[in-house]
Amino acid sequence: MKVVKKILIIKPSSLGDVVHSLPFLNALKEGFPRAEIHWIIAYGLESLFTGHPMVDRLWIIHKDRWKKLSHLRSSLLELSSLMRALKREKYDIVVDLQGLLRSGMITMATGAPLRVGFKEAREGSRFCYTHKVKGGKDIHAVERYLKVARFLGCDAFNVIFPFPLFNQPLNPLPFTENYAVVVPGARWKTKRWPSKKFGKLASLLPLKTVIAGSRGDVKIASEVVALSKGKAISLAGKTDLKDLIEVMKKSQFVVSNDSGPMHIAAALSVPVFAIFGPTDPIRTGPYGKIHTIIREDIACSPCFKKKCDDLRCMKDLSVEKVYEVIMKKSVEGNLFRSGQETFSK
Repeated sequence: MKVVKKILIIKPSSLGDVVHSLPFLNALKEGFPRAEIHWIIAYGLESLFTGHPMVDRLWIIHKDRWKKLSHLRSSLLELSSLMRALKREKYDIVVDLQGLLRSGMITMATGAPLRVGFKEAREGSRFCYTHKVKGGKDIHAVERYLKVARFLGCDAFNVIFPFPLFNQPLNPLPFTENYAVVVPGARWKTKRWPSKKFGKLASLLPLKTVIAGSRGDVKIASEVVALSKGKAISLAGKTDLKDLIEVMKKSQFVVSNDSGPMHIAAALSVPVFAIFGPTDPIRTGPYGKIHTIIREDIACSPCFKKKCDDLRCMKDLSVEKVYEVIMKKSVEGNLFRSGQETFSK
């Protein structure tokens, strides 16, 4: 362990999971300050690490393309080429935080003498590791990843999210302070609180709101804006990850579904009001004590279903309840600025 020169981290996606792994990166760099650290990341998320002082090399993979049968031949060639290239790097340690068959195969292909993953890793990937760490299921992802850092001998008790410093101006934003960010999208449809409810909430909040999201969230964001009574603007599809970080960083608070942007806000220590339904906030909620979970007490929640014909956990959650929680928590925490109808961290 004293002569570790090169380390590979395999954590290509998703956005929230990659954000959760940032404290692991910080602990690893502190534990092995002279080691060269490489990271395998999915195409579209690479800007999180572009120019990052703790990551010496990025390996960008097109994992979504690999899933398509029409790209099977090219994907196999790409994967084979990647494995050969990684083996030439002669890594001392490889850590698989993804824990799936594909990431396990890549881990084994490196030939590294120390290959670490979770005992609970799926799809047989655990058989590709030389050492396994018990992560646990009823534990937040951040703490789960830090268990691996401690296994490697790192001091991983101070949780730090080392975001790169962008500080780039954001031209689409017409105001620079006293606004909240609303995130109405999510990868699973079951994790989305209805856009109509987000729109009504935006109309009630005592400050402007910025709707954040990807290109796939443009329609949802437009519905929110239309119902906000002129109090919201949409940046959905207009920002990259660097822009999103800057928007989050300067906001007063964030109201979000269980999504990647929610985890970015939490990692930036921006107060988050997180709406949960089918997923478990113990595992994937916003990390930190300043955040608030809002959910309905439904017997079947969390169910972790990506499809549901009922979806009472989301439909039954009223705008009034969400609004009241936000206002109550803001008053209790002295988040209102004296004499103004705006929020302050």
